[in-house]
Order: sequence, then C-alpha cells, then structure tokens
Amino acid sequence: MSPTPIPVPADLVELLDDAALSLQQLARACAMSPDWVHTRVEAGVLQPLAGGGVAEWRFASSTLVRARRIAELEHTYDADPQLAALAADLMEEVARLRRELDRLG
Repeated sequence: MSPTPIPVPADLVELLDDAALSLQQLARACAMSPDWVHTRVEAGVLQPLAGGGVAEWRFASSTLVRARRIAELEHTYDADPQLAALAADLMEEVARLRRELDRLG
C-alpha cells in the first residue's frame, strides 16, 4: 500500500518551508473548522509547536499531514478522534520502519 499524496494549497507552500502554520491555516488546509483543530489539540491528538494561548499556536508541517490523515480516518470510518489518532500513530510507525528497512538495505 503506497501513501496517497496530499495536495497542499499554493498559499501554504511558503509556510510549510518555515514549518509553522497557524490554527486557521491548519484548519483550512484540512478542510476542517478551527474548532475541530482546537478540540484535537485539547484531546492531545495534535500538538502545537508553541504553547501559550490559542492565538499563539503554531503547527509543524508534519502536523498538517497527521491532521489530514486523522480527519480522513474520522470521516471515512466514523472513527472517534482518539481511535483515528491511534491509527495515524500506527501508520506513521509503519512508514518509519519501512524507511529504516530501506536504509539498512
């Protein structure tokens, strides 16, 4: 099973290079509401780079991939956010192990 490429809106490409998205930008890139992102952060499913208030939250570009995967799992399988996050964790671990196997030869 090969990973599905995730299209990124053109206005976010520069921000991805800087590895920092605001709450609103992350929500828009995931086609979800800022409340959806906020709820996942409060549940510990998504992690902002910077703490502080909600207005100060910044997210790494890797969080965009994770958030989109979680949103897709929740939508496709009507999964609970925690279950979707667990599935995303497992998918990320499998990908990491495959990269390690490729590196080892």
